[in-house]
Amino acid sequence: MGVLNIPNTLTLLRIVAIPFFASTLIYHRYDIALLVFILASVTDALDGLIARVTKKQTKLGQFLDPMADKILIITSFILFSIYGWVPTWLTISIISRDLIVVVGWMLFYLIHGVMFTRPSVLGKSAIAAQMVLLAYILLRINFHGLLPDPAILVWVTTILTVASGLHYILKGLVYTNG
Repeated sequence: MGVLNIPNTLTLLRIVAIPFFASTLIYHRYDIALLVFILASVTDALDGLIARVTKKQTKLGQFLDPMADKILIITSFILFSIYGWVPTWLTISIISRDLIVVVGWMLFYLIHGVMFTRPSVLGKSAIAAQMVLLAYILLRINFHGLLPDPAILVWVTTILTVASGLHYILKGLVYTNG
């Protein structure tokens, strides 16, 4: 299998688009930011689908895809919290959860020689909620506040993020003690 297959190329394009996305936010081009975010989300859905359907899943893709998601999410939440669009505590929760999970995985690997990186349903749900919240806020900005306040989405995202972080910790502890 070629490393630079279509799914991996789509993932790399998503990573390359992140600085451009950040720049559109910094320069208040929220219409372009929304478009780039939508395109990044579409490539995220397409790369996994194409990899599974064509059986072109690679170790590089398994590493790059979640990394691309994390970079996009963390970049977005940092900028959104700077602009006051999301609470800073939510951004801190998301970054803290990701750091705890990554450091936990690395420690687990060092101690047990096993690296399980399969995301749980709860973990996927948390990332989906984070992406939906970001998209909703971008839509709300572009439609000048015509959409209702995202407070419910903020709480759903928070609950799923914290719950998935705790789930990964519990999963690691159970494996270690089992």
